[in-house]
Amino acid sequence: MVSPSAKEVFIQGLTQDGKTFRPSDWADRLAGVMSQFRPGGPQPGSHLSYSPWCVPTVINDVKCVVVHRDLRDAEPMAWDFVMNFARDNNLQVAEACLLPDLPRARA
Repeated sequence: MVSPSAKEVFIQGLTQDGKTFRPSDWADRLAGVMSQFRPGGPQPGSHLSYSPWCVPTVINDVKCVVVHRDLRDAEPMAWDFVMNFARDNNLQVAEACLLPDLPRARA
């Protein structure tokens, strides 16, 4: 269950028993379906980029989709869709936040 205060939820491409979820492009497909859900609603050409509320990424060699809470506030049915996708496919879900890359210190 996702806490109401979570800002971002990571749907990980690992099942609850630790197996890699297939197909390998699942994260791109899920984020592509969600591309129309964005601040200000769908815009011409918005299907050509991911929504800032549902972004595929790779973390520690695991494909993930980062889903922002703003999606739940703006489009509850879309939020339910991605959460049900994770539940129906027995995927691991974690609450977290992405941190920006920091400049590396010189040695």
